[in-house]
Amino acid sequence: MEHLKTPPTTLPEWLAHCEQLHPKTIDMGLGRVKTVADRMALAFDCPIITVAGTNGKGSSCAMLEAILSEAGYRTGVYTSPHLVDFEERCRIRREIVNATDLVANFARVESHRAQKDAEEPVEISLTYFEFTTLAILQLLADAQLDVVILEVGLGGRLDAVNILDADCALITSIDLDHMAFLGNTRELIGFEKAGIMRAGKPVVVSDPMPPQSVLDHATAIGADLWRFGEDFNFSGDKQQWGWAGRGRRYAGLAYPALRGANQLVNASGVLAALTALRDRLPVTAQAVRNGLSLVDLPGRFQIIPGTPTLVLDVAHNPHSVAALAENLDAMGFYPCTHAVFGAMADKDLGPMLARVGPLIDKWYFTDLPTARAAAGTDLQSRWQAVNTRPDASAQAFAAPEQALRAAVEAADPADRIVVFGSFYTVGGILKAGVPRLLAKHLKA
Repeated sequence: MEHLKTPPTTLPEWLAHCEQLHPKTIDMGLGRVKTVADRMALAFDCPIITVAGTNGKGSSCAMLEAILSEAGYRTGVYTSPHLVDFEERCRIRREIVNATDLVANFARVESHRAQKDAEEPVEISLTYFEFTTLAILQLLADAQLDVVILEVGLGGRLDAVNILDADCALITSIDLDHMAFLGNTRELIGFEKAGIMRAGKPVVVSDPMPPQSVLDHATAIGADLWRFGEDFNFSGDKQQWGWAGRGRRYAGLAYPALRGANQLVNASGVLAALTALRDRLPVTAQAVRNGLSLVDLPGRFQIIPGTPTLVLDVAHNPHSVAALAENLDAMGFYPCTHAVFGAMADKDLGPMLARVGPLIDKWYFTDLPTARAAAGTDLQSRWQAVNTRPDASAQAFAAPEQALRAAVEAADPADRIVVFGSFYTVGGILKAGVPRLLAKHLKA
């Protein structure tokens, strides 16, 4: 690593190095990352489940991990982005990996990225995501696992995760997001997600109304399509739910520990994926029950008891905000709902504000610590342009923690505070740990 005057020794130093390597933050394509992976001889000798989609990816990965762990398998998971610490992106046997293990693998990636030969006379330039993905994949490959679960970062077809062949692909909901990179219709976005499919291998599509491009691609390459509503389905009442798929049924299941109506669709896709892989990774009904009851994932309609009640949700596009609005509706009556909200500048804000606006009485818009984010004042003015409620109010703040403090100061004990939007918004609140709120009226 001669080109580095002082090689990084800590994880923050390596991450800073990764941010400087490539002229673009996002650069779709597998050529560069595949070349470095080949030099590293990166390979897995266990089944790989790859998960793509607009919403529900993280929840689906967490459910797969929980059920397979309860079945006794040694699991590895790669997800992105993280909420607070980079290490959250990789879990081995349900434990977040430590920085020391990551640093060793960053050094391995760097040595292969920087090597020059007759075929490659210059260093290969990798984006932050590509570099960090290779380091985490190498860590997982060395961990002697029984199954690896990989969440796609963006799209599918050209995402760095897709250098590996999935033994089972799971595609969750598909909606409009990241349109500058993936296309501005569900059909175009669906085609990008469909890129994780492999010929002859199962692909589970849990979106109840998938784009035709997804179904067409499965047919074109000869993937084994498992489609929601045709190859598997669920039913339920207020107490329990059941699932039926090809040659397998589960009855009397408790609802997943992850809250929200959308989680049953995610859980259904997970059970279809596990059923599709049952010859290689058999799981018992008890492992399914235990896994779904124990699954945990911060920031997905996470309700934190307190006075007022706090809700954390990384909903940051129209589809996920619609699900959040339904879940907030189902919580029952609160005298006043306060919302802390921060988002990237490229998000389709109009439909999000329109959907959740009727439920929010007081807004606290916030800046976020990334150049891609919209300023809190900009979010506030965009809200004012479409607001139709004379009784609603809004302020702007420099950071999510400041916004939350203002909301707590203004709230009565019986109110609720919803923190939603970007991972940076929710992560900003979780930086110092899970907050337990106590309204000022109770601080005696």
